[in-house]
Amino acid sequence: MSLTGGVKRLTAIIGAVALAAMPKTAFAADWFAVERTPELVAVIICTIVVLIAVLTARNRKFYVRPLPGLEAIDDALGRSTEMGAPVMYITGWGGDLARPTTMASLAILSSVAEKSAAFGTPILFPSHDPVIVSAAQDTIREGYTSAGRPDLYRADDITFVTQSQLGYAAAVDGMMARRKPGAVFLLGTFEGEALILAETAHSVGAVQIGGTDSTIQLSFFLVACDYTLIGEELFAASGYISGDPLILGAVRGQDILKIIIVATLVIGVVLGLFGNDLISGWLN
Repeated sequence: MSLTGGVKRLTAIIGAVALAAMPKTAFAADWFAVERTPELVAVIICTIVVLIAVLTARNRKFYVRPLPGLEAIDDALGRSTEMGAPVMYITGWGGDLARPTTMASLAILSSVAEKSAAFGTPILFPSHDPVIVSAAQDTIREGYTSAGRPDLYRADDITFVTQSQLGYAAAVDGMMARRKPGAVFLLGTFEGEALILAETAHSVGAVQIGGTDSTIQLSFFLVACDYTLIGEELFAASGYISGDPLILGAVRGQDILKIIIVATLVIGVVLGLFGNDLISGWLN
């Protein structure tokens, strides 16, 4: 029996055993699809790898390569302080508090707020979501308190604007034109308003640090912002700043899975060149 045939036979046995262990009902056959066994195995492997990485991160510190966008935060805040201008922090119109990008952005906001308080620089935070506004108020207040400057905290600078996309973009643009921030952070989920906000920030001379997981909007940030966190760098940045082992472990687990996927593809191609369909046959 060939190795490919052995793998297929093993897959069929696993499916048969799973079916035999299920209640004998008319719908038992719908509870486990043997042809979806590869997906089940992949999910189990991914879960195990991420869990191991997270548990390992509790006991050791993973290396995260320096990100230019993070290293520029102090310079951007210092520039705003020298200009006597505020800092504007925007999480975008496209997300809510449940989105990973928003949570990652708020983790970065905590560090920005603490450093801004130390410099005595106010933070402007316009948002389209009242829930995000409430979370941002708590985050910025804690940052100011950690820096020993709770007296500088101003709740009026953290405002709900509107849930209309174009209305939100117009309101934030108007705020930029009036207040002329020295640094603008565009970190979160952005849609059609991305380039509008970035171009307005550029027109007022602000240093821009952008970051999003939207591949469409990343192209606009790359050409309009001074520094850009590309895709998963946004999540890595939140873990790098906060030092949260759960975030760092999850990022580490994703990197390991990428290596496994690439290695599997390369091995499959090499085997295919020699007429062996072990991997391609199992996945099909």
